[in-house]
Amino acid sequence: MKSAALRLLAGVCFAHVAAHGPALAAPDIRAGQALAQLHCAECHAIGRSGRSSRPAATPFRLIPQRYPVEALEEAFGEGITGSHKGMPDFAFSPRQVDDLLGYIKSLARRR
Repeated sequence: MKSAALRLLAGVCFAHVAAHGPALAAPDIRAGQALAQLHCAECHAIGRSGRSSRPAATPFRLIPQRYPVEALEEAFGEGITGSHKGMPDFAFSPRQVDDLLGYIKSLARRR
């Protein structure tokens, strides 16, 4: 009985990996911070303090309080079209999305 359950579990895991690919490694917080600096810091406050240079640009440290961070995954990966004047369009790779979201989450954890 146990071996049948193990075979079933192994089959489910194999099917998941075949359909979705292997899980990505843990987010690289430093790489996420570098992406934020390069692509976002002109308008958004990306650190633990400070104001955004554009009042409508949410400081990154407040994103986890205002939005479910995971909800940004699709937008970052498929491309965000500027929702306000001056915001550039951009899309990140899956690795970059994980790193950027990991960085944003890290701002909420370390207070």
